Amino acid sequence: MRKRVLYFVYGIRKAVQNCIWLGLVLTAWHYMFDKAVETERSNEFLSTMNKVMVCMLVGTLLWLVKTLMVKVLASSFHVSTFFDRIQESLYNQYVIETLSGPPLVEIRNHQEEEDRTMAEIWRLQNAGATLPPELKNPNFQPTKSGKMSGNAGGGLPPRPSKGVSFRVSSQLSKNQDEQGIPIDKLHKLNHKNVSAWNMKRLMKIVKNGVLTTLDERVLDSSQEDETLTQIRSEYEAISAARKIFRNVAKPRAKLIYLEDLMRFLQEEEALKTLQLVEGSVESEKISKASLKNWVVNAFVERRALALTLNDTKTAVKKLHQMVNVIVGAVILLIWLVILEIATSKFLLYISSQVVVFAFLFGNTCRTIFEAIIFVFVMHPFDVGDRCEIDDVQMIVEEMNILTTVFLRFDNQKIIYPNVTLATRPINNYYRSPDMGDAVDFAFHMATPAEKIAVMKQRIIRSDYWYPGTTIVLMNLENLQILKMSVWLRHRMNHQNMGERWRRRALLVEEMVKIFKELDIEYRLYPLDINIREMPPLNSSRMPSSWTSPPCN
Repeated sequence: MRKRVLYFVYGIRKAVQNCIWLGLVLTAWHYMFDKAVETERSNEFLSTMNKVMVCMLVGTLLWLVKTLMVKVLASSFHVSTFFDRIQESLYNQYVIETLSGPPLVEIRNHQEEEDRTMAEIWRLQNAGATLPPELKNPNFQPTKSGKMSGNAGGGLPPRPSKGVSFRVSSQLSKNQDEQGIPIDKLHKLNHKNVSAWNMKRLMKIVKNGVLTTLDERVLDSSQEDETLTQIRSEYEAISAARKIFRNVAKPRAKLIYLEDLMRFLQEEEALKTLQLVEGSVESEKISKASLKNWVVNAFVERRALALTLNDTKTAVKKLHQMVNVIVGAVILLIWLVILEIATSKFLLYISSQVVVFAFLFGNTCRTIFEAIIFVFVMHPFDVGDRCEIDDVQMIVEEMNILTTVFLRFDNQKIIYPNVTLATRPINNYYRSPDMGDAVDFAFHMATPAEKIAVMKQRIIRSDYWYPGTTIVLMNLENLQILKMSVWLRHRMNHQNMGERWRRRALLVEEMVKIFKELDIEYRLYPLDINIREMPPLNSSRMPSSWTSPPCN
């Protein structure tokens, strides 16, 4: 609660200072000059100054209310729209940094076990028990906390430094303002308890930071080079995935297992990482290809989220400018009323001008209002989302208040007015859950039922599909062709369309292999033909390309 109040107070501190200062000045003016104003009715200067100060105070109060409302609405919009994506992106960054560094959980467990062992040895030694010479080590002394101090010389790695790999965002940064947020605190945040202050910090980390890995060479060096650990391209993401696999997996192992992850992460975090990378925790293992795809997707998502936040910040600034113009006009009108300049004739003139303005720019104002509702209320997509509009798949390239820029499959830019988009159905692949797919095929009805049963059992790839793949008979044509279809559900949506077609191609290749092994193919079987009459053998008809009858 304190941080929520501090965030809004800090944001409107200047307006609050102006209100307090003008309030004190107006109070002093009231007690110093009000009696003089009442006794000297002819003193127009004091009366005008009194009205001017009231105008300034009213204008400052309205400006304060406007600023507070904009900040509250912007904070609510950011929390409802981006909090989940930011939390997931920062957790991905934490996992990448942790898995690329030393096995801190294993080191800590070894250190605790070593402390308990040496404490037991010290207790036995004090009790007078006879110990082997190799267990007697005078360098170990118990501390007040019960832990042992000294060096066991057992070859264990040094005790992990405090805070390394347990804080999200750049550990290598020297700037205090760029420090991240503890991972424990990140887990506890949700839509209800996240403050505007913390939300601003999270957005700043995503917009200004990049994915990084922890390289022990960099951590141990005196001259830190952040470029050695930053991930700025998909190629660097693939390279980072390879380093993580070599760092986490056992030597010469082809998979990462749950116990390998638990050397770096807590059990709950390890299970969550399995869910993120493989899509399920049933297998309890991670392949090199899955890890590479996950790191690349984390990088792409982080970059798209940063672009989205930047575009949203620009849109909020433009909206703030529009609100400034409207509030400024309202303040000006109130000033005219307080200063008694706005007479009935003047108000009539203003109203007539408003009617003319509404006639000329009413449609424009309506368009702007609908565009604002589309961007900040409906908000059907973000930058980087794959959408389908009018049967055309496009990637959101840039979002503005009035227009949205899309990138088609051939990199052609298409600009849609947001008012037009508000009336069109929009299919958003990124926000869709794991999506389904279908592969159709056909074979002759004479194919044995045993082969069809074996084929159904073998068309499964659990790495890419959910269990329960369905094979259904769709149709029978001409009493010869059986049309069947494989219905499956990907462990991903179709945001990455290339990956979707790659996985589908693997299924088709596997089906072709199964068909060849089972000798299932489509061939034209012999047909029974009944001939009722035949032309005479000595026919005079000949093809049109022949110029003379064939010689016998």
